[in-house]
Amino acid sequence: MSFDPPSTPPDRPLGEPVDFQPVPLPSREELRGRYVVLRPLDADRDAQSLYAVSHPPDGDPGIWTYLFEGPYAGLDDMRRDLSEQQRSEDPRFFTLAPLPEERPCGIASYLRMVPDHGVIEIGHIWFGTPMQRTTAATEAIYLLAAHAFDDLGYRRLEWKCNALNAASRRAADRFGFTFEGVFREHMVVKGRNRDTAWYAIIDRDWPPIQESFQRWLDPGNFDADGRQRASLSQLRLRP
Repeated sequence: MSFDPPSTPPDRPLGEPVDFQPVPLPSREELRGRYVVLRPLDADRDAQSLYAVSHPPDGDPGIWTYLFEGPYAGLDDMRRDLSEQQRSEDPRFFTLAPLPEERPCGIASYLRMVPDHGVIEIGHIWFGTPMQRTTAATEAIYLLAAHAFDDLGYRRLEWKCNALNAASRRAADRFGFTFEGVFREHMVVKGRNRDTAWYAIIDRDWPPIQESFQRWLDPGNFDADGRQRASLSQLRLRP
């Protein structure tokens, strides 16, 4: 069925026609890669390890600076929040567990899911100290993106962060997201103003970005000491 008026005035252009049907919501299924597995969050199973990698003496509480929650006064407080996240439908939370040990070392989620328009966001992402700047961390983002585009058929994958969060903005650039602007005075978080930087990958962007991820994650891209031979950004620029 066409929704166009019988005659469209030339000064009122319309978007291109789209052959699109609503897509499914992500299920609570495991996403497993070569370096990491993403499992549906289980507070009882995961809380102790997640607390240890994100709080002293072994974890870095600085990871909580730009997040909505944390740091926590104790394990029980964190387990209580994780229990609420476990029950949440949107956001839908996953525990990040690097292989082969499968020790919980971080969190990520799908959120703001709009199947009718094919739009989905990844966020609430944090990597505990053992997972930071690792191959597993990069693969976790790849698995979330690939599942959204390739398995579920979404048109648009979003990344949003505090505009002052330089590390998150660098990560968005590295992963191939396009910067779309800053929403000023978008939120109040922990009693402070948050301007929000918006990034996105759309379906037509995804094939070359996916290829660069796959080339970067290939074992041949790492030397015997685990050092990358080519960066993700370099691979995205190569034909």
